[in-house]
Amino acid sequence: MSPPRRERRKADPALSDPERLYVITGAPDGERAALDLVTMVVAQAEPSPMVQPEQAAILRLCKAPLSVAEISAYLSLPFSVVTSLLTELLATELVESRAPVVRASLPDRSLLEAVMHGLQKL
Repeated sequence: MSPPRRERRKADPALSDPERLYVITGAPDGERAALDLVTMVVAQAEPSPMVQPEQAAILRLCKAPLSVAEISAYLSLPFSVVTSLLTELLATELVESRAPVVRASLPDRSLLEAVMHGLQKL
């Protein structure tokens, strides 16, 4: 007896429809927020009835911090569409974003060890 075969999910054609994506994002009316794939986003409020369904989904997802890449994957929307939606949410202060911590900005390991040894000697 052969093991069951796993079938790949087929992409929903309605999700990648360019007209639908244009309606979601609206006409570009300004600059987008400086977000990249690893920018962390967290919701500051519950979704109100006035926000778009996709924005409400972002607010529900981001009760705990998520990266923009994760949001894009969970909603099956392109990165550019998610950044457009997040720009609107950031402008209305419904979400807060934080750039990732750059490794170079962390203190040097030898400095941390010296501080630790100094504290142990106290």
